[in-house]
Amino acid sequence: MQHIFLSDVHLGALRPDQNKKLENELIELIRHCSENGIKIHVLGDLFDYWMEFPEYTPPLGNKLFAQFRRHHKTNKKSTFITGNHDCWTRNHFEESGFNVVQESAVLDIDGATVLMLHGDGLADKSMNFPRPVLNRVLRNSTFVSAFQSIFSGETGNHLMKTFSELTRDEHDLDPNRISRWANEVLKNHVYDYIISGHDHIPRIETFSGGTYINAGAYYLYKTVVLYNNEQFKLVIWNSADRTFKPMEKTSK
Repeated sequence: MQHIFLSDVHLGALRPDQNKKLENELIELIRHCSENGIKIHVLGDLFDYWMEFPEYTPPLGNKLFAQFRRHHKTNKKSTFITGNHDCWTRNHFEESGFNVVQESAVLDIDGATVLMLHGDGLADKSMNFPRPVLNRVLRNSTFVSAFQSIFSGETGNHLMKTFSELTRDEHDLDPNRISRWANEVLKNHVYDYIISGHDHIPRIETFSGGTYINAGAYYLYKTVVLYNNEQFKLVIWNSADRTFKPMEKTSK
């Protein structure tokens, strides 16, 4: 079976026309996966921001969710690992057929063990990968309850989207934190591969203990990790002709 791994779509972060184009391109990718029986793993930050309230589900991405629901009728559930921009999920993803994971997931694939995560950090202290303070606050149940009691769903999502726009800086990205951590984990655990996103920089890094792959920011590069014939490759999705093009010069 083929698998694809993608991260950091950040649907909603761009101008309306760009968001529409991004959504349509991703829908074509899902259709391609449906037609070819490809398993999909979304490694966080599908939206920018996604915050479900008890009586409110963000309207963004209705077409995208509809396509995923069609996909899940005839294909295996897609994995969805929550990122720091979409950690407030209640049941909308599950109702659309996703297997939702809040932290990390392990995939056994053709004899290889793969650790999948978003990349902002993990709550498990034994993994020695703490989330930044802001990310921990956003996931804290006390903060979530207080925020939802003060703001409506629409207002809350608008505030967080504005915050995201003000703090986003694509020139201030540091891949070293995740890469160093991945190197240590691969040395000391039984994983053969670690796949994440979060820092937006697509790359494959080979260490003595295994291989780390960052899927990169889909909304910037259209990159995904493709597994086929016992190989993981970084590829670029071309929605116009519905093909994958190899991404070169990514290994270290």
